[in-house]
Amino acid sequence: MVITKDAVVSIHFKLSNAENGDLIESTEGVSPMAYLHGANNLIPALEEALDGKSVGDAINITIAPENAYGLHNPDGIQTIPLEALQGIDKIEVGIILTAETPQGPANLLITEVGETEVTVDANHPLAGISLAFEVSVDSIRDATEEELQHGHAHGAGGHHH
Repeated sequence: MVITKDAVVSIHFKLSNAENGDLIESTEGVSPMAYLHGANNLIPALEEALDGKSVGDAINITIAPENAYGLHNPDGIQTIPLEALQGIDKIEVGIILTAETPQGPANLLITEVGETEVTVDANHPLAGISLAFEVSVDSIRDATEEELQHGHAHGAGGHHH
């Protein structure tokens, strides 16, 4: 069986920063990650590279920021008054807040906490970074009707454990 649209694919992967080699995420030593192929569950360039592959195949691909999580947008960094965050228990650098925006929910990373204001960054943590993926195909199966309706894999390595 080869990877095609509507297949549930389990992959082992190692994701690194292509510029400095820092490991970002890996499935080494844990279960492979399952995803529904063709349902926009992966970065499109990675999904395209996996199209047509079989169990046991391995790929190495470097994806530029424009084709991954976008370029870093300076407009994504904002300063908000501390009083706007009333009711939030923990306000410190590294905390991620979820804000409702006209485009839907957005994650805001607190990058600085001052006396009266907080600096937040709405950019994806991997924005502006070239990503290096080492991927091996662990298994391929047909998606269930429910997975197709939900748009993602269920069970081991997927959602709804």
